[in-house]
Amino acid sequence: MRRSIGLEELEDIAIGAAVLGTGGGGDPYVGKLWAQQRIIANGPVELVDVDDLADDALVIGVGMMGAPSVIVEKIPSGAELALAFHAVEDACGASADAVLCVEAGGINSTIPFALAADLRLPVVNADGMGRAFPEVQMVSFAAYGLPATPMAVADEHGNVTLLRSVSAEWAERLGRALVVAEGGASVIAQYPIRGRDLKYAAIRETLTLSLEIGSTLRAAGRRSLEVIEALTERLSGVVLFHGKVVGLTRETAGGFVRGAVAIEDLDTRAGGQCEVIFQNENLLATADGVPLASVPDLITILEEESGHPVTTERLRFGMRVFVLGLPCAPLWREAIGLAKAGPRCFGLDLDYVPFEQRLAMR
Repeated sequence: MRRSIGLEELEDIAIGAAVLGTGGGGDPYVGKLWAQQRIIANGPVELVDVDDLADDALVIGVGMMGAPSVIVEKIPSGAELALAFHAVEDACGASADAVLCVEAGGINSTIPFALAADLRLPVVNADGMGRAFPEVQMVSFAAYGLPATPMAVADEHGNVTLLRSVSAEWAERLGRALVVAEGGASVIAQYPIRGRDLKYAAIRETLTLSLEIGSTLRAAGRRSLEVIEALTERLSGVVLFHGKVVGLTRETAGGFVRGAVAIEDLDTRAGGQCEVIFQNENLLATADGVPLASVPDLITILEEESGHPVTTERLRFGMRVFVLGLPCAPLWREAIGLAKAGPRCFGLDLDYVPFEQRLAMR
């Protein structure tokens, strides 16, 4: 199935991808404006299913790497994204047939449309996470053993660095060091994949899911309670906590935003206070110190009045929010997925337990 993505569809994708992005992936507003401007200039972008691709089609993932708080203030011009993309094409010795979102989250779900509009290429209706994760190796393609490189990192000064690494973990270490040297955020092109491999390794239909979520939230207006109930039912999730932000720590270091938000209970749903720890994305939600949900499941914070998602760099004192727990893509609950993105991969001292089981035990 193919469909055209124009200005209105990008509005919905930006909102829906921020829900799936669990607080990370970069500011969706920034990416939406960039992509919309390119679509105004070049026309709509075609969204294609994985099965529409030929087995030998070359697909390249693009996005931004770095701290979301930096991305808000260090907006790319657009030229560097094309430079990185073409550098990977040259390294592969072939022209790409489509553009891929590596993650479903924030800016990284919309800027691929900006590049696709400029290059007159389609975007694949899939990604490598079904959500957002902060590191290069936390991708379904890496879980299946597909290489992250050749990978190109480009900045606003015209610097383009091509990496060939022995593993996705090394691509993360080397790429992150470059991004820090370039000011904390840069654009990347990575995971050049043939159609035959994408068909078994991709998390499918994440962009149309983002579009559906965003359309639902936009149509709801101020009826946030109704839409949150519908959203949790659609995504098989739950409201973990409802409260007011009373504490917030946040720092940018090493190419990440790390911190925690404390939320005071408003309806005695789960205890007196909820804390959500994040590394770009939300990693762990606890109520009075007891875990409610952890990566790789999705922990999404929605603003109470509008029902719209709140990214980690947009959290503010006094904000009234709902904390949602949503199930991750099935791959991440398997051993090969947990080896890449389980709680211990983030330095958390706990084993993964699906949030449904944690809530049942409470």
